Amino acid sequence: MESLWQEVNQNIPQILNSYKNVAVVGLSPKSYKASYAVAAYLLHSGYTIFPVNPNYEEILGLPCYARLADIPQPVDIVDIFRRSEDVPPIVDDAIEKKAKVIWMQQGIVNEAAAKRALSAGVRVVMDLCMKIEHMQLWHS
Repeated sequence: MESLWQEVNQNIPQILNSYKNVAVVGLSPKSYKASYAVAAYLLHSGYTIFPVNPNYEEILGLPCYARLADIPQPVDIVDIFRRSEDVPPIVDDAIEKKAKVIWMQQGIVNEAAAKRALSAGVRVVMDLCMKIEHMQLWHS
């Protein structure tokens, strides 16, 4: 496990500066949910957000997609707000979508999925919040 943690969570400032198209998997339309707060923050910080949740047609005034494959544009970062055990098929879809980064939000860890992404050439951030990392980078 130690070697895995040496490969994840690397070059976060470069990721946040370089990649701007973010699919938020598990985005909730409820403003009190963490996924909503993070996506709204990223949207207002200049990122392009693609909500992914099969239960809604629109979130944050944006079209909501049932799956990553339904997004008609390239995706740089797949930001995951799902339980750790639900991550593997999302990672598989992200690899197929040719995402550059898998970002598992704070509290979400799936080592097998992280290894699969890394072996496919996809960068991995795990157990960190994209909003917090962005705020620390730009507001410190």
